[in-house]
Amino acid sequence: MSRLSEVDRHRALGLLQAVLPISEVSLRMNVSRTTIFRVRQRLHETDTVSDRPRSGRPRCTAQRQERNLARNHINNRFLSASASSRQTRGRNYKRFSANTVRRRLSTSGLRACCPYIGPILTQRLRHQR
Repeated sequence: MSRLSEVDRHRALGLLQAVLPISEVSLRMNVSRTTIFRVRQRLHETDTVSDRPRSGRPRCTAQRQERNLARNHINNRFLSASASSRQTRGRNYKRFSANTVRRRLSTSGLRACCPYIGPILTQRLRHQR
């Protein structure tokens, strides 16, 4: 089952403050009783129901930079990943690799392409081959 959004967590707390039992709140929100219990428990422990920070290495690009990368590659289809990485600076003005650009474009559903280098064939020339 997917995790509750922050809005749903606050809604569950509102229902609990309206003196509804945990089982009733879980039925209304279509989640397990354990989920509602943990939301209430987290509120008592941390005074908030927002997501806790996750472990892992921090990303070298901000979300805004990722959107700009995608926009640049949509506007210029033949911009290579290495050229894009040379043009763009990451957080703290550090460069990031072309593989990072490829991964960010992949999450956006895009690919970095290079233009075809060679003779441009017309329909007639293609037919003659």
